[in-house]
Amino acid sequence: MRQTYRTDSPTGPREACRSLPCRPADARSTVRRVVAERCRTRAIPCDDDALDDVLLVTSELTTNALLHGGGITGFAVDVDGGGVSVSVSDRSDEVPVVEAPVDGQGRNRLGGRGWPIVCLLARDVSVAGLPRGGKRITAVVPLGRQR
Repeated sequence: MRQTYRTDSPTGPREACRSLPCRPADARSTVRRVVAERCRTRAIPCDDDALDDVLLVTSELTTNALLHGGGITGFAVDVDGGGVSVSVSDRSDEVPVVEAPVDGQGRNRLGGRGWPIVCLLARDVSVAGLPRGGKRITAVVPLGRQR
């Protein structure tokens, strides 16, 4: 059985916020609720540390959409086969990149650690362009410890 929560909005950021998680905390709450509902069915094992990983990935994807992507335009969470798939869409066509933690002059950069965290914790990460512009990033995080 699949448990899915999905919402997409072609509208502007204010209208989208009426139906989308507009803050990382809203998205984490939605993921926590959907995962808890799925785990109650006992169809899949739910590991508390793995749930923490899913919540961190959710925070990073939504924060990056807000800071670098022009806002959240779509959000989905799907629990299936022992993994949680979190998808966040935004308005930017730019693919995330990993930057060195220090700049060319040896100074520490602020930020820039979210994308490596997502790539480390997820077993699968994909970035897809959207037909009307923007992108959707999907990360699949195992619910049971598989690392």
